[in-house]
Amino acid sequence: QVQLVESGGGLVQPGGSLRLSCAASGSLFSINTMGWYRQAPGKERELVATITMGGLVNYGDSVNGRLIISRDIAKNTVYLQMSSLKPEDTAVYYCYAHKISSDYWGQGTQVTVSS
Repeated sequence: QVQLVESGGGLVQPGGSLRLSCAASGSLFSINTMGWYRQAPGKERELVATITMGGLVNYGDSVNGRLIISRDIAKNTVYLQMSSLKPEDTAVYYCYAHKISSDYWGQGTQVTVSS
């Protein structure tokens, strides 16, 4: 099993920044991808960004360069640096990890962008 714990969400004004963190623990052997998805009220969960253990990055169509994923392999942690935040970025952000034939999800952290 893999446990994923997100942190760093909260309320931020439009144009502000936040950094989300996701710490992985448990059976980490053979995890090949980690990343972030988000789900806004009334919408389907969508890809934000993923990063492979080799460092290959994939971003969702809605990101537009404002959200940057990174990882610290030694700390088993993946980050999402978010800048120039907009109200439409308001969502629950979920950490994700993938092994062959298994997907794991964190409990989610709320990000609210509002004045």
